[in-house]
Amino acid sequence: MSGFNDLVDGYHRFRDTGWARERARWAALREGQSPRVMIIACSDSRVDPAQVFDTSPGEIFVVRNVANLVPPFERDGSRHGVSAALEFAVTQLLVSEIVVMGHGSCGGVHAALTGAFRGKAPGEGGFIDHWIDLLDTARTHIIAEHGTGDSAIKALEHETVRVSLANLRTFPFIAPREAAGTLRLHGTYFAIADGRLSVMDETGAFHPA
Repeated sequence: MSGFNDLVDGYHRFRDTGWARERARWAALREGQSPRVMIIACSDSRVDPAQVFDTSPGEIFVVRNVANLVPPFERDGSRHGVSAALEFAVTQLLVSEIVVMGHGSCGGVHAALTGAFRGKAPGEGGFIDHWIDLLDTARTHIIAEHGTGDSAIKALEHETVRVSLANLRTFPFIAPREAAGTLRLHGTYFAIADGRLSVMDETGAFHPA
């Protein structure tokens, strides 16, 4: 795919095949959405949750950002895109599960580990740096244990999931629902190289799905 014209060509294929095949579903979705699952994933073009989980339209509510991160609950007057999506999914759509999906070969994680954008101005990487500094504490521990090689990158990729899950639990509309059993949180990790998904257990370890 090389540009916008290719996207329009893809739209025509969708209208002729996917939309036509799912016409009844699209008609029902016109009345509203009721997904049971929210997925927080990376913006990386290689990691599409709808494709990885083979879902149909209306089944998952997705928010994507650099390195699939969730910030902690903050009430500082700024605009919080991820927090707004969480609030909508949990309090309005009443999703019963939230899945954080990390992935291999994550550019955001590599930048966090190497400090590639440290001290840069907005437009030169500054916005990226201020986002991925959510991983600074984890980065320090991982470098101390693993150095900065491939094992450190994978460890920090896993840590994005743990950090996001911990931050999810700081939101006052999430923690009580999880405690009551009406909302469950899950961690997953998708390896681009071999197409395999791992699921995080209660100890924070990842195992093949």
